[in-house]
Amino acid sequence: MSSITTDHGILHYEVYGRGRPVIFLHGWLGSVNLWRESMMYLGQYYRTYSIDFWGFGESGKKLDTYRVQDFVFMVYQFMDQLGIVRSPLVGHSMGGTVSLSVALQYPERVQSVTVIGSPIVGSSLAFLLKMAGYRLNASLLFRFFPLFRLFMRKFYSRRICKDPRFPDMMDKDLTQLTLDSFLISISTLRKTDLTPRLHELTVPVMGMYGDKDLIVDPRQWQVLSSHVPQVQIERFADAGHFIMLDSPEMFRTTLKSFLDRQFTQSKTVSPSPLPG
Repeated sequence: MSSITTDHGILHYEVYGRGRPVIFLHGWLGSVNLWRESMMYLGQYYRTYSIDFWGFGESGKKLDTYRVQDFVFMVYQFMDQLGIVRSPLVGHSMGGTVSLSVALQYPERVQSVTVIGSPIVGSSLAFLLKMAGYRLNASLLFRFFPLFRLFMRKFYSRRICKDPRFPDMMDKDLTQLTLDSFLISISTLRKTDLTPRLHELTVPVMGMYGDKDLIVDPRQWQVLSSHVPQVQIERFADAGHFIMLDSPEMFRTTLKSFLDRQFTQSKTVSPSPLPG
């Protein structure tokens, strides 16, 4: 477990492996826990990092730091403090939306972007997620938080992921949330629309979408395909929103192949920080 101090509090991250850096970003309600197995696999070839967004997991929880744009700046700060000049970004769900936004705002810092089940347009979120982005609804959920956790653990989590470990993983991540981190992040994600700027992307993008996704409309791959200049689409017929858990072997080999190709084709080798 590692951390750095930022203007908005402690930023928790985990690191595994050696070599060129690859940064993983989790989705809404998630944490670094989602990436551990993927990091162990890819850590054989790269130096892998995963970050808890402010307000999630072990990272600091302060007001007014939970917007999607705040997370974009957070990634920039993280790279700056660790001396990561340029890196691929791999983002799940909200983390993929953040990854694309970082590539648009700081193109010189991003080597490639992989999005996994990510909303490019906020309206693609499932109805229940969009409803959670209103303060009255979020306040009610937190007022009856034990019932909300029970619902997520016993019913909802089993519908959205096949991995039997997932209910425990989600329950642990839920206990580390605050009302504001829960509300503000999904509220801003719901209002996001990246389509007007996607044509500005100058790095390769891979979109990975599970055909059984119940959280984000899996047809978001069509948005990427029609708006992004350098795009590769990978669809997973038997996976839902959590492709890395539903189809782990195919996910890892597909991701590694994409990353290998970007590093091989890159003319500029970006230095990675020394192991710490």
